Amino acid sequence: MIKLISHSVILLLLVTISDVFSSAARAKGLVINTTGQPPLNTKDKTGFLDKLTSEAFSRIGLELTTIQLPAERGLVNVNAGIDDGEMSRIGGLQNKYPNLVPVPEKIMDWEFVVFSKHKITLDKGWDSLKPFSVAIINGWKILEKNVPKSVKLTKVNTPYQLFDILQKGRAELIIYERWSGLETIKNNKFTEIMLIEPPLASKEMFIYLNKKHQSLIPKLSQALHDMKIDGTYQNIMRKTLH
Repeated sequence: MIKLISHSVILLLLVTISDVFSSAARAKGLVINTTGQPPLNTKDKTGFLDKLTSEAFSRIGLELTTIQLPAERGLVNVNAGIDDGEMSRIGGLQNKYPNLVPVPEKIMDWEFVVFSKHKITLDKGWDSLKPFSVAIINGWKILEKNVPKSVKLTKVNTPYQLFDILQKGRAELIIYERWSGLETIKNNKFTEIMLIEPPLASKEMFIYLNKKHQSLIPKLSQALHDMKIDGTYQNIMRKTLH
């Protein structure tokens, strides 16, 4: 009887210890989606946003796993709690996706710029797009909101598709983020495509977490703030973007 009890107790202890370690492992890391492209996000996780977010989460004791998803799917997944967060999105998305909570300290500014094969003027801002056919990435909310409704609009899922459409003349203009757009042109040798100044918009970008991780928001915001104060933020930017 004593042996049976001892074996049961040992088994219970082993199961309990296993559960504790399993829970600790799950609690240690988060899965964050990104739509960023080089030089912001890279396959080997050496891009600006890769290094920046990895350092910020490390400072609050968490490991970070980054995955690439189409923009709209990423938002849906995080809102549903399938994934833990979004790496870099414009402010206000919690109004449409109520389970998303933004980290108030911005992660960076994105400039949304026009690329074209011909010189054009953008003196009327978003209204300057009206005479042209335009292509954008599906799920980029700032573009879906601000491109005039009268514009012939094409939506694609990848940056390569976006620039290929322009290169082949299937759209007259495309709108994309400055850094990643220039990198896409360089890497794919789209020699006829040029960036048009000024930007249509410059927006603060934020990390979003699913509301189940809301307790992490103040810590993560403070970590990002501290990185800007102690020079870590600027050092990562200098090494990855400049």
